[in-house]
Amino acid sequence: MSKKLAFGLMRLPLLDPRDTTSIDHEAVKKMVDRFMEAGFTHFDTAAPYHGKASEVAFRECVAKRYPRDAYTVTDKLSMFSMKSGEEIAPFFDGQLERCGVEYLDYYWLHSLGREEAEKAERFGAFDFILRKKAEGKVRHVGFSFHDTADVLDDILTRHPEMEFVQLQINYIDWDSEDVQSRKCYEVCVKHGKPVMVMEPVKGGLLAGVPEEAGALMQSAAPGLSPASWAIRFAASLDNVVYVLSGMSSLEQVEDNASCMKDFQPLSETEREVVRRVTEIIQSKASIACTGCRYCVEGCPQKIAIPDYFKLANNVSKYGEPMLARAKGRYSQLVEKDGMGRASECVKCGQCEAHCPQHLPVAQYLEDVAKVFE
Repeated sequence: MSKKLAFGLMRLPLLDPRDTTSIDHEAVKKMVDRFMEAGFTHFDTAAPYHGKASEVAFRECVAKRYPRDAYTVTDKLSMFSMKSGEEIAPFFDGQLERCGVEYLDYYWLHSLGREEAEKAERFGAFDFILRKKAEGKVRHVGFSFHDTADVLDDILTRHPEMEFVQLQINYIDWDSEDVQSRKCYEVCVKHGKPVMVMEPVKGGLLAGVPEEAGALMQSAAPGLSPASWAIRFAASLDNVVYVLSGMSSLEQVEDNASCMKDFQPLSETEREVVRRVTEIIQSKASIACTGCRYCVEGCPQKIAIPDYFKLANNVSKYGEPMLARAKGRYSQLVEKDGMGRASECVKCGQCEAHCPQHLPVAQYLEDVAKVFE
C-alpha cells in the first residue's frame, strides 16, 4: 500500500513575496528530495496555483529529476476558467507541457459544486476527461468538490464513471453544516469512491491551536505538532487514499513526514483528544450566531450579517493567522457582491426582532466594523 501523505503544490516558497509566480525552485527541490527520501511519491498541482507556476515547478523539481515511475501526479481541469468547451483541449495540452509529462496519473474536474458541474455537463468536460483516459493521457479521472452532500450524491449518481473524489476534510469541518465533510465522505463511501483529502490543516489554521488545546495534544503525544494531529485525523479514515498537505518549507515537510512515514491511525484515546480540541476551538467563537439568516431579509442596508459574524468568529477561534484572510473575504462581500458594510447599520432593529437567538445584532456589527474596517 502506498503511503498516504501527498505533496500539495499550492503554497510553495517564493523568491519575492509580492509575486506569487516567483517560486523558489532550489528550495522546492530540497523539499521534494526530502519528501521522496521518506518514501512518499504523490504530488498535486493545478493551473490556478501560483498562476500556472506550480505546474512548471513540478516539471523542474520533480519530472526532470526523477524517473516517471518514481512518482504520481494529479492535475485539474479548472472549469471556472473555461468560457467555452473549445478552450478545454488546449488548456489540457498546456498542462501536460508545463508539467513535463506525457500523461497524468490523476485528472480532476476542478472544484465542482452544483453550478460548475452543470457547466462541465454543458461544455462536455466529463466526456473529455474520459476520452483522455481512453487515449492514455490520463490514468484515472474524478473531481474535487466544494458543495453540499446532496449535490455530491447527485453528481456521483449521474456520473458513476468518476473514479475518485477530492474532499475538504479536517476535524473542525467534520460536522460543519457549511463544509459537510462527514456527510460528503459518507456519500463517497456509499458510492464506493476512494477519497483524496485537501485542506486537512484548514489552510494552515490548525497548525496553531489555542494554548489549552495544544496542551492536551502535547500531553497525549509529546512532540507531535498540531498540524500532524490534523493530518493523522484525515488519514485515519478508511476510504482515504491520500492526504494532501500544501507544504511551504522544508521544516513542514520534515514535520509531516515524521508523523506519516510509519503512519498509525488515531487511537480511541487520541480521537477523544481531537473531540476535546474541536470543542475548545469552537468555544472561542465570540458571537452565538447559528447562520439561520432570518436577519437578512428586509435589511435596508443589505448587510450580510451572518456572513460577517462568521468571519468575526473565525478570527476569534484562530487568531492572527485568520485575520488577513477574513479581511479579504469581508472586502469581497462588500466590493464584489455589493453587500452593505457593517458600519452602515442604521439600527432599525428589524434584524434583532427576527433573531431566534435574541442577539444584540447592532452592537455586534459595531464590533465587526472595528475589526474589518
